[in-house]
Amino acid sequence: MEQEQVVNITEAAAFHIKDMIKENEEEGSYIRVSVNGGGCSGLSYGMGFDHEKKEGDIEHDYYGIKVLVSSQDAPILKGTNIDYKQSLMGGGFTIDNPNAIASCGCGSSFRTAKNAGSPENC
Repeated sequence: MEQEQVVNITEAAAFHIKDMIKENEEEGSYIRVSVNGGGCSGLSYGMGFDHEKKEGDIEHDYYGIKVLVSSQDAPILKGTNIDYKQSLMGGGFTIDNPNAIASCGCGSSFRTAKNAGSPENC
């Protein structure tokens, strides 16, 4: 049975992630997208390499990138789009989460209607 898509990774983001995998010699690893407590608004995003799939993880493949989201984080991240944008100041990932009802000025933390997290000072 096909699991419902939680996050979407754009082609530009996947291309950059592939470069990161090569640079960090992380071939065969997963990219884990997560939600952590903290930040000005209470929740913050996490994205990094993981070498094992845990029980309850939801796995999807985007352009050859294996992405994991825990079933606990899935409701908070459902519908989130992860892109990579390049500008004169450099490049970076952008995260558009339709569940976020507030975010802080630094753009790295958020809260949802159902989960305010644990706010900290930025």
